[in-house]
Amino acid sequence: MRYALDVQYRGKNYAGSQIQFQNGRPIDEPTIQGELEEAISTLIIGGKNTAKNRSRQVKTIFSGRTDKGVNALGQVVHFDTDKEIVASNFIYHINEILPPDISVDNLRIVPDSFHAQKSAKSRYYRYELINRRYKQAFDGDILRVKYELDVERMQSALNFLKGEHDFSSFKSSGTLNPSKVCILNRTEVEKQGDRVFIHLEGNRFLYNMVRTIVGTLLEIEGHRLPVEHMKEVLEAYDRRKAGQTVSPYGLTLMQVRY
Repeated sequence: MRYALDVQYRGKNYAGSQIQFQNGRPIDEPTIQGELEEAISTLIIGGKNTAKNRSRQVKTIFSGRTDKGVNALGQVVHFDTDKEIVASNFIYHINEILPPDISVDNLRIVPDSFHAQKSAKSRYYRYELINRRYKQAFDGDILRVKYELDVERMQSALNFLKGEHDFSSFKSSGTLNPSKVCILNRTEVEKQGDRVFIHLEGNRFLYNMVRTIVGTLLEIEGHRLPVEHMKEVLEAYDRRKAGQTVSPYGLTLMQVRY
């Protein structure tokens, strides 16, 4: 039987969402997947599962990978088990087991054909930053931009990215998938007080793509470049033409649509 979970987490204390391997063995760093599989296995199999008996653990599939520091409000994960699960009891107990910065807020039975990653139609990310000259005590780790941002100019620049394009200029070298073509159906920016939110939704995203797009937006604003610079970067297919890859703090996977 296949189940799907809706998972939320703060990524600051984890080496990304996925368990990392080196020479066929998991790297000893905390990950969202590692914590989640440990908790699920404890509930379904019983007993504490360590690396020595990892083969007994319930394996999970995530809708997509998020890097160290990236948060999620709508990560979707599936797993298989031959045991029947009562959703209300499962959600209560798994949240008691999980660390305080990871939680599960929904569990449902899905068809065996459902795949958290491959069945996804789109993924929606939001990047939040602070636009204020001076710091405040509760800013946390969110990026603060001291110069005034013009959201209308930022929106005009983002509009060049909407639709189907080769996003090679916005990928990091760690991108394993040879395909660089993505379809963005939402490219919006809004300002609420001193917070700026950049909304990007697409069928897929390349490694560090969102953070590099944000970095390019800030480069355009910081140097008062014409908004058409975004189009020039896009059509250059050259990472060196884009802006910096900004901090992961403030980036959140908001929703996965199926």
